[in-house]
Amino acid sequence: MLNSIYKQIIKKIKEYDVIVIARHIGPDPDAVASQIALRDMIKYNFPNKTVYAIGNSVAKFKYLGTLDKIDDTTLEHALLIITDVPKFERVDGANKTSYDYTIKIDHHPCDEKVCDIELVDTTASSASQLIAELVYNTRIKINSDIASKLFTGIIADSDRFLLSYTTSKTIELCAKLLNDYKFDLMTLYNNLYERGINERKFEAYLINNINITENGFGYLKIDNETIKEYNVDASTAANLVNNLNFIKELRVWAFASYDEKNALYKINIRSRGITINDVAEEFNGGGHKFASGARLKTEEEVDALFNALDQKCLESMN
Repeated sequence: MLNSIYKQIIKKIKEYDVIVIARHIGPDPDAVASQIALRDMIKYNFPNKTVYAIGNSVAKFKYLGTLDKIDDTTLEHALLIITDVPKFERVDGANKTSYDYTIKIDHHPCDEKVCDIELVDTTASSASQLIAELVYNTRIKINSDIASKLFTGIIADSDRFLLSYTTSKTIELCAKLLNDYKFDLMTLYNNLYERGINERKFEAYLINNINITENGFGYLKIDNETIKEYNVDASTAANLVNNLNFIKELRVWAFASYDEKNALYKINIRSRGITINDVAEEFNGGGHKFASGARLKTEEEVDALFNALDQKCLESMN
């Protein structure tokens, strides 16, 4: 089944001269790495094709490469590939109606088909892992730079193989990428994990101020004044949410940070063994069983989500 999908994807890539690659809004390293690696991979194998990677740029991920600016409403006979995103309402910068054909490469649960071809595996660590599998199961070639981006996406989304959806395949693919392309691990890890002192102080603030209920639910609302005080951006809490993974008293935890520019609360939710994506979906969010998120307009909605997560913790104890 998978071999058939790999062949279909490569066939469509060969068929189209204009290809656009998009990922989810508010991207993490896997979203950007998978997107840019796929763009560069297509260009490397088919240098005469026009390939764009689109979406809002994020300064902290500039080491992965630059994004492209286009007006997709002017494109004719173009292929769209979306990575690391289950549904179109969370795609950054692409209008589905502008494209002749669509492909999805993703590892998030989704109860509906949204693209013409879908390479979806919810047991995969990352979208980058799925693209690495595509490479190793076809005649597509990559270079050291592309391989390092795929490795970065896998490492970031598996949290260095700490998360539960790390499998032997995940580790074997990383070993193969490193062995075959011999990129510099030290530079890669420095880019991925180096943080300024302000961000480390902000991490200490999160730990010192998180509220923990008797059911093991930890939560914190982060207002704009606090973000300004620590001189970090609104996405910093999302980057740090995994760092609370080994606090004994926490079973589920969530941060709500206010994004003043977009006038909404960004919610990042993590769990140790309790399914949370069903709760996130009730609040117009979603994600993995143990790693999800949502975007909410009001503080009342945030409170309702936090109450639902606390209730989920309570129910899991019975």
